[in-house]
Amino acid sequence: MARTIDSIQSDIERTREQLAKTLDELSVRAAPKNLADEAKTQVSNVLAQPKVQLIIGGVVAGVGLVVALTVAGKRNEKKQIKEIQRLLADARS
Repeated sequence: MARTIDSIQSDIERTREQLAKTLDELSVRAAPKNLADEAKTQVSNVLAQPKVQLIIGGVVAGVGLVVALTVAGKRNEKKQIKEIQRLLADARS
């Protein structure tokens, strides 16, 4: 069954319209603002999960503990240095 020129042209035009519509949809999906919004939504969904919140809380507590121990160690170190300096000064006198 042979197709007519009008039928072929109609198919070509329909295909062009579908392709144009698909390209428009892809350009909307690939727009940086839309990609950023989608990423924000995904991150928000992950952060809203209780397990993730517990893990983040644990990490924050661990970092806080390390910082506190470091600060305490530095203070103790400074006290020891001052004590040594005082003892040396007393020994010279």
